[in-house]
Amino acid sequence: MRLRHFVYLLALILGHFVRGSWALAQDRASFDTVELDMALPLDKLAAQLVAKRVVFIGEIHNRYDHHLNQLEVIRRLYELDPNLALGVEYLQRPFQQQVNDYIAGKTTEEEFLRAAEYYQTWGYDYRLYAPIFRYAREHRIPVSALNVPSELPSEVAKVGIAQLSDKLRASLPEIKPADEAYKARLREAFEGHKNTKPDAFDHFVEAQLVWDEGMAESAAAYLNANPGRRMVILAGSGHLAFGSGIPTRLERRTHATYAIVLSSGEVIEPHMADYLLLSNKQDLPAAGVLGVSLDDKGGECRIDSLVPGGAAEKAGLKKGDVLVTFDGQIVKKTADVRLALWDKKPGDHVRVHVRRKGRPAERDFDVELAASTEPKS
Repeated sequence: MRLRHFVYLLALILGHFVRGSWALAQDRASFDTVELDMALPLDKLAAQLVAKRVVFIGEIHNRYDHHLNQLEVIRRLYELDPNLALGVEYLQRPFQQQVNDYIAGKTTEEEFLRAAEYYQTWGYDYRLYAPIFRYAREHRIPVSALNVPSELPSEVAKVGIAQLSDKLRASLPEIKPADEAYKARLREAFEGHKNTKPDAFDHFVEAQLVWDEGMAESAAAYLNANPGRRMVILAGSGHLAFGSGIPTRLERRTHATYAIVLSSGEVIEPHMADYLLLSNKQDLPAAGVLGVSLDDKGGECRIDSLVPGGAAEKAGLKKGDVLVTFDGQIVKKTADVRLALWDKKPGDHVRVHVRRKGRPAERDFDVELAASTEPKS
């Protein structure tokens, strides 16, 4: 059955129902109501969305149901108009050719993930996104890598735009100042970082603007070069809510009509989106894990600690072991191991070749993977 979690999905027209003010006036609250049992059928939702050139669909990155929501909306829109492209936050511009090769069927999934440096630059469980990429590949839907190289916002967060090197400054997108509401929302996130440097918050805002303006710039470049296509943009909800992140910055560059769709798990506020999808949480199937933490140093990947009674410990691996190969693939960094493990299940066997301190010979270990003991999101 296709997308069983949609039995409990509601599409609420927030733009229509939640436009009231919460301020008191003449001792009376002003508000609108949302009837939660009044669902908008998905075919009607898609019919409304297809009238927009750009549809933003937000996500909490580790919510599997959010990605299933995204896929179902993409399916519905593609069925109505196949002149569709996707823009995604979780891939960076320099890897656009690697994305194109995968969508065109020229490379395998593993080759794509390795070439796009997925586990170095993003890192969330690829199984969350695999159904979307496979659907795009099956239907040859272009996928645009929207994000800027991670070193750019990272450096801005450290030193601010004014102190960037000339090289990094040359790669900045056009940036318009943040409004006060945008800053206030970022303030809540920033306070969790406990950074006491005098300019830290200003730099944090600038880094966020680099992300939002950079992704808007990437999407605008695609849309302006392909006037016959519409685009679905998939990004974290924080980049989309209230429109002040990517959406209005894309509109400034293209004047394209757009709609914002968010999923459950958000605090509902007026004007935050046009539609809200309510869905039950779903967990990915259990993944096969080694039961280790790894450390990269000097071009080597070594075991830093082991889960007591975990798969690696049971197989005889020890702290300090340097991983040389994993199922025949050379290991230089943790991302290589994550790539080799991403589609493995509990009970699968993997061959781990290690070098152990004080031992001249390298050794092979057969490891039966266990189920993850981490709490589910």
